[in-house]
Amino acid sequence: MTREAAIKAATDYLDQGGFTADLARRVAIPTESQNPDRRQALADYLEKEMRGTLEKLGFSCAIHDNPSPKGGPFLVATRREPGATKTVFSYGHGDVIRGQDAQWRSGLNPWQVVQDGDRLYGRGTADNKGQHTVNIAALEAVLKARGGKLGFNVVLLIETGEEVGSPGLNEFCAAHKAEWGANLFLASDGPRLSPERPTLYCGARGGLNFDLTVNLRVGAHHSGNWGGLLADPGIILAHAIASIVGPTGQIRIPEWVPTELPAGVRRALADCAVGGGSDGPAIDTWWGEPGLSPAERVYGWCSFDVLAFKTGNPEAPVNAIPGIATAHCQIRFVVGPDHTQFLPALRRHLDRHGFPQVQVTQARADIFKATRLDPDHPYVHFALESVERTMGRRPALLPNLGGSLPNDVFADTMGLPTVWMPHSYAACSQHAPNEHVLLPVMREGLAMMAGLLWDLGETSLDLTGSRAA
Repeated sequence: MTREAAIKAATDYLDQGGFTADLARRVAIPTESQNPDRRQALADYLEKEMRGTLEKLGFSCAIHDNPSPKGGPFLVATRREPGATKTVFSYGHGDVIRGQDAQWRSGLNPWQVVQDGDRLYGRGTADNKGQHTVNIAALEAVLKARGGKLGFNVVLLIETGEEVGSPGLNEFCAAHKAEWGANLFLASDGPRLSPERPTLYCGARGGLNFDLTVNLRVGAHHSGNWGGLLADPGIILAHAIASIVGPTGQIRIPEWVPTELPAGVRRALADCAVGGGSDGPAIDTWWGEPGLSPAERVYGWCSFDVLAFKTGNPEAPVNAIPGIATAHCQIRFVVGPDHTQFLPALRRHLDRHGFPQVQVTQARADIFKATRLDPDHPYVHFALESVERTMGRRPALLPNLGGSLPNDVFADTMGLPTVWMPHSYAACSQHAPNEHVLLPVMREGLAMMAGLLWDLGETSLDLTGSRAA
């Protein structure tokens, strides 16, 4: 009954092949939430895979319909111990993005786990099946080492719609939060700061996607006959975008950025060096908000990107002036700016700059909101000290993930202090062909999570604190 025994049991699970075997079985279930033909796979993942795994650990499991017709089912697994004063709420998502089967390199298949050196390939290995597999195994290791007890209660929710914006999740959690009675949140998703450095983060940037459209006329017209006479929608849209962001990536709409970088955020990021490992792209140090470090730009500030731009027929251009141009754009935003005012501010900006013909349309109703737990929160300090004790080195602390997650459901709707421990890295190719995880990172994740869960069962400290950022 020691902390070291729990950590060893967790890492033995990987060393002896259990992690790869469990993950292979889970990856083989093609849980593409964007594909309406995969609805049964979503249900199968919860009912046929996760229920049995969790019931063996003493969880009571129930599968619930989603209150939103756009979302998949939820699994809620509950484990309670007599006299426990803490209830840890955890989360994972069993859905994945489309497999993109034909685009994977030779010898790989999105629905089959393949090991190549220290890498395990397969859709969902990083996002998110591999990560909640680590956490469930760490729970099991602590249970074994502590003689069948954790020292706290656990409520684990696995959803099947995260990759389509988590529809229904907020309503579902709002309806059940009182019965769950959770007071701490601990889960895993997203990447580490770098492959080599253990990382914790306390929230997530929000994400708002929208379309810009210039629709001038029906059809295209010969450029020899009409060039110089007909306005080009692609050129108009390019100039409109150039008015939004400068040539070095600085956002030009004041309502889209924070008024300042909070001192606590700056302190937390002072020793954080962003990196994706040997496969990661080189950082363009000249891009983005001037005066900020790379870590501050991605974890402390907002960014704007054009994800797709189309005018004419890019695959087979012809000598004709197109009638329409479109751009699919995105704002990633931190706590501070009011995201409900982003598109109204954009409309005013475009009108001021002479682009009334540019239409602005929000791409989808469901968005991820920005959240950030105070880096000085007692739960954060507790988690940092636990990971340092396990690893022998200080982990990176990110005030929030650079990407977006439904953390607002847990932080705002449920009122929980949120700590995330990611088990992946930025160059893992999630949402792309050849998705993979690094076995050394997963092994460290098993050790760190087992250590943290052990420590949560040992402490009598009040870790709930205040959620104010």
